[in-house]
Amino acid sequence: MYEPNWTSLLPPLLAIVLAIATKQVVISLSIGIWVGYCLLQSVNPLAGLALAIDGVIHVFSDAGDTRVLVFTLVIGGLIASIERFGGVRGFIRLLESRSWVNNPQKAKWLAYGTGLVIFIESNITLLVAGSIARPLFDRYQIAREKLAYIIDSTSAPVCVLIPLNAWGAVILSLLSSSNIEDPIDVFISSILLNFYPLAVLGTSALVIWRNMHIGPMKAAQSRTEQGAVLWPDAAPMVGSAVAESDGQSASGLQERASTMIVPIAVMVLSMPLFLYITGDGDISAGSGSTSVLWAVLSSLAVLWIEVLYSRRARLEELMSSFLQGAGAFLPVSMILLFALALGDVANLLQTGSYVAQIAGETVPKIVMLPLLFLISSFIAFSIGSSWGTFAIMIPLSMEIALSLSLSPSLFLAAVLSGSVFGDHASPISDTTVVSSMAAATNHIDHVRTQLPYALVSAGVATVCFFLAGAVLL
Repeated sequence: MYEPNWTSLLPPLLAIVLAIATKQVVISLSIGIWVGYCLLQSVNPLAGLALAIDGVIHVFSDAGDTRVLVFTLVIGGLIASIERFGGVRGFIRLLESRSWVNNPQKAKWLAYGTGLVIFIESNITLLVAGSIARPLFDRYQIAREKLAYIIDSTSAPVCVLIPLNAWGAVILSLLSSSNIEDPIDVFISSILLNFYPLAVLGTSALVIWRNMHIGPMKAAQSRTEQGAVLWPDAAPMVGSAVAESDGQSASGLQERASTMIVPIAVMVLSMPLFLYITGDGDISAGSGSTSVLWAVLSSLAVLWIEVLYSRRARLEELMSSFLQGAGAFLPVSMILLFALALGDVANLLQTGSYVAQIAGETVPKIVMLPLLFLISSFIAFSIGSSWGTFAIMIPLSMEIALSLSLSPSLFLAAVLSGSVFGDHASPISDTTVVSSMAAATNHIDHVRTQLPYALVSAGVATVCFFLAGAVLL
């Protein structure tokens, strides 16, 4: 029988170190799983390898975990279908057709507002907001770096606060696998404690309202006002999704805003309904994994019916688009699969209980939340992935919170905040890269100009977590 000791820290620590060093999250998680089962088998590498493989397969024995893995593939297919059949461009055309923007301030508020209302997934938020606002920013001589900062500040920070999207499904799944009895309640309770995203949204709104320019952003704005969109020798990072600006989508299909608005509305509105159904009349008792899967399947069905009814595509084209989108989200599903398996072996090793015991004896409660925030920030900055950090830190932090009888919502908020900050500031993060692409600006210039604002928000969040630890723990 394995007794928890310092070796129980090796699997998650090894996964973290390898993920930072190699940027290969799946491989790093795999090695952590293998080492964990080796420890359970008295350091027998062959027996440990066999158990590690079975441990990954065992994840599918949990219906909730399997539903979330399927969900990530379905949401990828939904997003690709919305883009493929003209929903994104149709929505952009709808907004452009309104005479709502006639000065620089309104152009910036449009970019900010678009990021707030499109919260299905961070990258689609970035592409839509960037495509809508970029021509207006150029027209009113606002730095493209400012556009990249605004849309980057209203994509992941908004998505991580919403339980009814892809981000919420991932977080709820990790909470469920961490022995949290009411993951939805814990998630909802963490929203107002998720200080970094709230600080980012507040800071970016203040920056727009007061027309503030900090550090390198001031030089970028001065350059733009002098007629130079980019610095000399700076190459814009533009992708095909941003470059498409004509009246037709890449597929040549008719563009309709309803192709985007209706499916998203169905997904958001049906989520509480399915929570009510699966909870036998009690939303808080509903199954999060079942509800999000049913909601996104309903959304996909509505999209397919609309496209087929309007005769804009055949069933074969719909299926092809769905499979391409699902394939694009396969790496996310892989990360989740191996993260859940690592969480299982960590539970067998009682890693969380051991860490909680050490933390309870040596770490003052007042610094626990800031420490979790900073550790999560460092991991996310190093690997460039919020979700990869969620996978590593949420199970560990929940075990600590439960073992010490402390608020899981506070610990979850600290991990989510740190993960988003590290991802927000990292030059290798996918959301940072897509922000540069959507704004058609140089990537390094975006990173340089955004960092001072991100550090201000991180400072505010750190202070808030200190105060929360002093008052609430």
